[in-house]
Amino acid sequence: MSERVTQRVMPRVEMEDIPAARLEAEVVLAEPAVPKRWGMPALVVGGASVLLLGFAGLQTVNFLEAEYAASPILGGLAGVVAVTGFGMIGLGAWREMTALMALRSVDTLRASLAGTNAVARARAARAWLSRLPEGPALLPAIDAVNDPDAILALLRSGPGAQLRLNADALGRAAAYQSVAGVAAMPSSGLAALFVAWRGLRLVRQIAALYGLRPGLFATMGLLKRTVLAAGAVAGVEVAANTAAHALLSNVVMQHLAGEMAGAGVAARRMMVLARAASVACSPLPPE
Repeated sequence: MSERVTQRVMPRVEMEDIPAARLEAEVVLAEPAVPKRWGMPALVVGGASVLLLGFAGLQTVNFLEAEYAASPILGGLAGVVAVTGFGMIGLGAWREMTALMALRSVDTLRASLAGTNAVARARAARAWLSRLPEGPALLPAIDAVNDPDAILALLRSGPGAQLRLNADALGRAAAYQSVAGVAAMPSSGLAALFVAWRGLRLVRQIAALYGLRPGLFATMGLLKRTVLAAGAVAGVEVAANTAAHALLSNVVMQHLAGEMAGAGVAARRMMVLARAASVACSPLPPE
């Protein structure tokens, strides 16, 4: 019998002399412009709304004619009900359109404030201050300044700094409420719903702080802007949030603190969400 010789395969490490390419881009590229069009959900909702309101209006007209033919008093009451109902629908649609236009005007104001034209920057500063409760008191100072950089510095040191402080205060209040809510909820699913609701309410509160009154669709757009603006709250905020998540979400902390570990992470995220929403609602360009 011949002996079978087994050779052991040793591991081999291959190394390259050239340095590996970095993952991040060396040059920060601008976001490419993507053509916008209505998607399937928007078309379906829009078509259903037109059909419902259109047929409801036609049925209301026929109903009013029948009621007036039967009795002028009944016809008058039916007319009051119809005018009140459709008036409330129209008022809600008008407020929604106004909120969407105000949200889009933030980008226009930010572009004007970032430009070098002193007239356009002063006009944008007055337009933004008109939305704030304490804004009219600063209008004489804006009118007296001719330097564009001085106008921007005045806005940042005045209403911009105060609004950031107020946004941080709202974020701290939401963080405290998140900790208490997560601790009081009987299940993790209800705790997640509570944290999501509190975050949505926080974004709406900060929007109202900056003079915006978002409705349903404007709130959806504001949430999108907040997610995009979260990149501007990078660095220390994201690092601290990651560190808090790594510290409070490990097995030992969950065994010691139970649900309070998740509450600490939720509280930290409320603070980051408040600052991201403040960046999204502010027309001031980044420094």
